[in-house]
Amino acid sequence: MSKKGGKQTEKGRKVHVPCKRAKVEASCPSSPMNYDSPDSVFESLIFPIEQETFFKEYWEQKPLLIQRDDPSVAAYYQSLFQLMDLKELSSQGLYYGRDVNICRCVNGKKKVLNKDGKVNYMQLKRDFDQKKATIQFHQPQRFKDELWRIQEKLECYFGSLVGSNVYITPPGSQGLPPHYDDVEVFILQLEGEKHWRLYKPTVHLAREYNVESEDRIGNPIHEFILKPGDLLYFPRGTIHQADTPPGGLYSTHVTISTYQNNSWGDFLLDAIPGLVFDTAKEDVALRTSIPRQLLMQVDIADSTRRLSSFLRSLADRLENTKELRSSDMKKDFIMNRLPPFLGNSSDLLAPGGKLPKLDSKIRLRFKDHAMITVEPDQENSDELRKEMVYVYHSLKNRRERHMMGNEDDDTSEEGISETHGLRFPLSHMDALKQIWRSATVAVKELSLKSDAEKENLVLSLWAECLIEVI
Repeated sequence: MSKKGGKQTEKGRKVHVPCKRAKVEASCPSSPMNYDSPDSVFESLIFPIEQETFFKEYWEQKPLLIQRDDPSVAAYYQSLFQLMDLKELSSQGLYYGRDVNICRCVNGKKKVLNKDGKVNYMQLKRDFDQKKATIQFHQPQRFKDELWRIQEKLECYFGSLVGSNVYITPPGSQGLPPHYDDVEVFILQLEGEKHWRLYKPTVHLAREYNVESEDRIGNPIHEFILKPGDLLYFPRGTIHQADTPPGGLYSTHVTISTYQNNSWGDFLLDAIPGLVFDTAKEDVALRTSIPRQLLMQVDIADSTRRLSSFLRSLADRLENTKELRSSDMKKDFIMNRLPPFLGNSSDLLAPGGKLPKLDSKIRLRFKDHAMITVEPDQENSDELRKEMVYVYHSLKNRRERHMMGNEDDDTSEEGISETHGLRFPLSHMDALKQIWRSATVAVKELSLKSDAEKENLVLSLWAECLIEVI
């Protein structure tokens, strides 16, 4: 998955000029995907395996190959991305490194064959045909609507960013040497055939491991030939390599990946600072001074007992905590994920219907794309900042920037990642929870002291397209 992130602002009111987008959408074959809900999309992806079976037997444990001898599924997979799509996309402005990598595995090493600047399709095709180079295209969901639709629903399903890359490899060639990825990986075979070799992970769920050669990793424990319509899943940390068999057609596959930096360790690093801050406000022991010169000591063995005691008290507090504050992970996810797939219904992002009033009934829109969090007041720089409720959403996120980071070179577009949303007093939390938890709710029944507060709350949510009057 490509890097993501960047500077953030509390209220995204800046008008963005979207980058030119290639018109590469063709008439799509009948889709085997059920888009009724995020759950149904994932069920369609791994069909005929049941979700319960998948997470019990395969997720983070072992590879899963699903072979589908169904021409309609193969035709649908092929429609997701094709080599000829790059011809039109290149005319719209693609750049080496940012959008496209050209590479080949030579003597067990990755050789990058990128040119400088913009991608020229004829040069790209020459490198593909003559140098037997693999074309790696980053984040095709920026341009292909069906991939946007799939990945947006999968981000709702996993609650984690979902990226993708397309690999197009000539026959008798290999793009990458043995390697592993720090993500959960789903491979969709779109065109041709691909020979995959998977090895036993030397370090399960590894973050860093130097894979130098086949001699070091031993023999593969799984070998698969993927054909159009097939799906292969393997857990992060799985060492793998793939090549296109000689004598046939070129191979095209897309990797859909998720759960980068989304482990318990990442969550603890994110949540513990808030827990310590809240506990220290009530526990005077955490506000007493550390021993003199502790920071200059090499060995702090004498202080570890005290630290252990503090950690145990934090664990006790954690067991009685209903809400654990996330410092960055929630915001990072909401500001970098895909916006809702709207298709031709762009009017869905306009405020829905009538203005909400005190006698109105309302319901939440885009629930999977909004979240509530409590944070110190970002508009007050005083040390004793009071806590506020923030409602963040991804309705105005830029599809064209999804999973592309915040590059500052001449080939990238100007712009920053932003958080979009609203800020309310802490007293509004119960009313917001009512709206989030109810299928419908009467404005006059919201848990706020005054009718004016109730009307102002729902009007703010309505203006952000987060609720509608029914």
